[in-house]
Amino acid sequence: VYYRIFDPIMSVCNVNDAFRSTQLLASTTLRNVLGTKAMSEVLSERESISQEMQHILDVSTDPWGMKVERVEIKDVRLPIQLQRAMAAEAEAAREARAKVVAAEGEQKASRALKEAADVIAESPAALQLRYLQTLNSISAEKNSTIIFPLPINMLSSIMKK
Repeated sequence: VYYRIFDPIMSVCNVNDAFRSTQLLASTTLRNVLGTKAMSEVLSERESISQEMQHILDVSTDPWGMKVERVEIKDVRLPIQLQRAMAAEAEAAREARAKVVAAEGEQKASRALKEAADVIAESPAALQLRYLQTLNSISAEKNSTIIFPLPINMLSSIMKK
């Protein structure tokens, strides 16, 4: 934290130890600001965190006759418990995004299947063609047992009885 004293009288009269008080205030402010951020934000947005801290510190130290000129965050070392909590939060967010993507994929697949079923329902010839394609692909396999499905028209006559 870089600061300057613009009013020495206020600096002496309004606070016992301006240097120590500024250090403690900076430490507390840093914890408060980091507590509102996600792990990714803490690691990637040091500059914005520095600016936010500078503003908060400048407002708080003004009655002490001090002006905070600049705040630099050189290294972020979080307590192990906080690191674990932030990592768990990040993992939960990743899992939530993965579930959303999977659900969207399922939705698209079900729409495609519905469209295919609608096309086949409109044209019995398309269903018969699909049946023949399936028989062709089954016959190309090298299995010893082949089960031939009944033609659709035979199934419909059985179902009516």
